[in-house]
Amino acid sequence: MTDPLVVLHKLATLRDHIERARRRRPESADALAADIDLQDALALSLLVAIQEAVDIAFHIATDEGWGVPASYADGFVILARRGVIDRSLADELGRTVAVRNRIAHGYATVDISRIWAELPAGLDALDRFTGAVARSLPPVTE
Repeated sequence: MTDPLVVLHKLATLRDHIERARRRRPESADALAADIDLQDALALSLLVAIQEAVDIAFHIATDEGWGVPASYADGFVILARRGVIDRSLADELGRTVAVRNRIAHGYATVDISRIWAELPAGLDALDRFTGAVARSLPPVTE
Protein backbone atom coordinates (compact mmCIF):
# COMPACT_ATOMS: atom_id res chain seq x y z
CA MET A 1 0.00 0.00 0.00
CA THR A 2 1.24 3.45 -0.89
CA ASP A 3 2.47 5.59 1.99
CA PRO A 4 0.65 8.90 1.46
CA LEU A 5 3.27 10.85 3.41
CA VAL A 6 6.00 9.74 1.01
CA VAL A 7 3.88 10.74 -1.97
CA LEU A 8 2.92 14.08 -0.40
CA HIS A 9 6.61 14.85 0.17
CA LYS A 10 7.36 14.04 -3.48
CA LEU A 11 4.38 16.15 -4.60
CA ALA A 12 5.76 19.11 -2.61
CA THR A 13 9.12 18.77 -4.35
CA LEU A 14 7.39 18.50 -7.72
CA ARG A 15 5.31 21.64 -7.08
CA ASP A 16 8.42 23.52 -5.96
CA HIS A 17 10.21 22.75 -9.21
CA ILE A 18 7.14 23.58 -11.29
CA GLU A 19 7.11 27.02 -9.67
CA ARG A 20 10.87 27.45 -10.14
CA ALA A 21 10.50 26.69 -13.85
CA ARG A 22 7.60 29.13 -14.16
CA ARG A 23 9.61 31.87 -12.44
CA ARG A 24 12.67 31.21 -14.60
CA ARG A 25 10.91 31.24 -17.97
CA PRO A 26 11.77 34.62 -19.50
CA GLU A 27 9.40 36.72 -21.56
CA SER A 28 10.85 35.59 -24.88
CA ALA A 29 12.62 32.67 -26.49
CA ASP A 30 15.35 35.09 -27.57
CA ALA A 31 16.01 36.06 -23.95
CA LEU A 32 16.33 32.40 -23.04
CA ALA A 33 18.59 31.69 -26.03
CA ALA A 34 20.89 34.55 -24.98
CA ASP A 35 21.41 33.30 -21.41
CA ILE A 36 23.12 29.91 -21.10
CA ASP A 37 23.00 30.01 -17.29
CA LEU A 38 19.25 30.58 -17.38
CA GLN A 39 18.91 27.72 -19.88
CA ASP A 40 20.74 25.43 -17.46
CA ALA A 41 18.67 26.54 -14.45
CA LEU A 42 15.39 26.18 -16.33
CA ALA A 43 16.39 22.80 -17.75
CA LEU A 44 17.35 21.52 -14.31
CA SER A 45 14.04 22.57 -12.76
CA LEU A 46 12.15 20.98 -15.63
CA LEU A 47 14.19 17.78 -15.44
CA VAL A 48 13.68 17.48 -11.66
CA ALA A 49 9.95 18.18 -11.95
CA ILE A 50 9.45 15.53 -14.63
CA GLN A 51 11.61 13.03 -12.75
CA GLU A 52 9.59 13.57 -9.55
CA ALA A 53 6.38 12.92 -11.49
CA VAL A 54 7.88 9.72 -12.90
CA ASP A 55 9.03 8.66 -9.44
CA ILE A 56 5.56 9.25 -8.02
CA ALA A 57 3.95 7.21 -10.79
CA PHE A 58 6.40 4.34 -10.27
CA HIS A 59 6.01 4.51 -6.50
CA ILE A 60 2.23 4.30 -6.61
CA ALA A 61 2.10 1.64 -9.35
CA THR A 62 4.52 -0.69 -7.58
CA ASP A 63 3.27 -0.10 -4.03
CA GLU A 64 -0.30 -0.74 -5.08
CA GLY A 65 0.71 -3.92 -6.90
CA TRP A 66 -0.42 -2.62 -10.28
CA GLY A 67 2.77 -3.71 -11.98
CA VAL A 68 6.23 -2.42 -12.71
CA PRO A 69 6.20 0.18 -15.49
CA ALA A 70 8.19 -0.81 -18.56
CA SER A 71 9.21 2.80 -19.24
CA TYR A 72 8.90 6.22 -17.66
CA ALA A 73 5.86 7.01 -19.78
CA ASP A 74 4.29 3.65 -18.90
CA GLY A 75 4.10 4.72 -15.25
CA PHE A 76 1.56 7.35 -16.25
CA VAL A 77 -0.35 4.87 -18.42
CA ILE A 78 -0.68 2.51 -15.45
CA LEU A 79 -2.05 5.33 -13.29
CA ALA A 80 -4.52 6.19 -16.04
CA ARG A 81 -5.71 2.57 -16.26
CA ARG A 82 -6.44 2.70 -12.54
CA GLY A 83 -8.26 6.04 -12.69
CA VAL A 84 -5.69 8.10 -10.80
CA ILE A 85 -5.24 10.35 -13.84
CA ASP A 86 -7.05 10.44 -17.18
CA ARG A 87 -5.57 9.00 -20.35
CA SER A 88 -5.08 12.35 -22.06
CA LEU A 89 -3.01 13.57 -19.10
CA ALA A 90 -0.98 10.34 -19.21
CA ASP A 91 -0.27 11.03 -22.89
CA GLU A 92 0.77 14.63 -22.16
CA LEU A 93 3.07 13.47 -19.37
CA GLY A 94 4.51 10.83 -21.65
CA ARG A 95 5.55 13.61 -24.02
CA THR A 96 7.27 15.46 -21.17
CA VAL A 97 9.36 12.33 -20.59
CA ALA A 98 10.84 12.78 -24.08
CA VAL A 99 11.88 16.31 -23.10
CA ARG A 100 13.37 15.00 -19.86
CA ASN A 101 15.37 12.44 -21.80
CA ARG A 102 16.73 15.04 -24.22
CA ILE A 103 17.80 17.26 -21.32
CA ALA A 104 19.23 14.44 -19.20
CA HIS A 105 21.25 12.93 -22.02
CA GLY A 106 22.35 16.22 -23.54
CA TYR A 107 20.98 15.34 -26.93
CA ALA A 108 21.54 17.87 -29.66
CA THR A 109 17.77 17.82 -30.14
CA VAL A 110 17.26 20.15 -27.16
CA ASP A 111 15.67 23.09 -28.92
CA ILE A 112 15.63 26.06 -26.55
CA SER A 113 12.93 27.95 -28.45
CA ARG A 114 10.75 24.84 -28.46
CA ILE A 115 11.24 24.31 -24.73
CA TRP A 116 10.36 27.97 -24.15
CA ALA A 117 7.18 27.63 -26.23
CA GLU A 118 6.04 24.27 -24.82
CA LEU A 119 6.97 24.90 -21.20
CA PRO A 120 3.65 26.43 -20.03
CA ALA A 121 1.59 23.46 -21.27
CA GLY A 122 4.06 20.94 -19.86
CA LEU A 123 4.07 22.64 -16.46
CA ASP A 124 0.27 22.80 -16.51
CA ALA A 125 0.17 19.03 -17.16
CA LEU A 126 2.54 18.42 -14.25
CA ASP A 127 0.39 20.68 -12.09
CA ARG A 128 -2.77 18.74 -13.00
CA PHE A 129 -0.88 15.53 -12.20
CA THR A 130 -0.08 16.78 -8.69
CA GLY A 131 -3.73 17.62 -8.07
CA ALA A 132 -5.02 14.30 -9.36
CA VAL A 133 -2.51 12.29 -7.33
CA ALA A 134 -3.20 14.31 -4.18
CA ARG A 135 -6.95 13.71 -4.58
CA SER A 136 -6.35 9.97 -5.00
CA LEU A 137 -4.48 9.57 -1.73
CA PRO A 138 -6.17 8.29 1.39
CA PRO A 139 -6.46 10.78 4.25
CA VAL A 140 -3.32 11.05 6.35
CA THR A 141 -3.87 10.15 9.98
CA GLU A 142 -1.26 10.38 12.69
